[in-house]
Amino acid sequence: MKYYVGSDHAGFAVKGMVVEMLKNRGHEVVDMGPDTDDRVDYPDYAEKVARAVIGEKGSRGILICGTGIGMSIAANKIDGIRAAHCQDYYTAQMARAHNDANILCFGERVSGPGVIESMIDAFTTTPFEGGRHEGRVEKIMALQKSH
Repeated sequence: MKYYVGSDHAGFAVKGMVVEMLKNRGHEVVDMGPDTDDRVDYPDYAEKVARAVIGEKGSRGILICGTGIGMSIAANKIDGIRAAHCQDYYTAQMARAHNDANILCFGERVSGPGVIESMIDAFTTTPFEGGRHEGRVEKIMALQKSH
């Protein structure tokens, strides 16, 4: 699986850890920046990652900011994105299983390394269940086209 990873300055410290975790699990990873912890605006990186995920069928993304909230709001503005703001293994697992989330968002300031690793594990190993959830995901995607 190919993963696009991005952060802002508030997520920069763990972005490298996430990139290494994904690589160690055999995934192809593209670090979309930033390259330093200098102050940047999270919507810029949310857009970069979201557009890359949309541009490459079957890929996924991970976005990290201070809380994960801003990244998820910004990424979800891009048609075709289902960015899930997660706090733990269970929320990351359900984001994939029930919502077919294609971007995982979380906050460096609210998640420790163990929780981050568990979210990465859940997000990268949980398949979309389909079935009854498929129609719901289709309804979510139709909302983007209704504005």
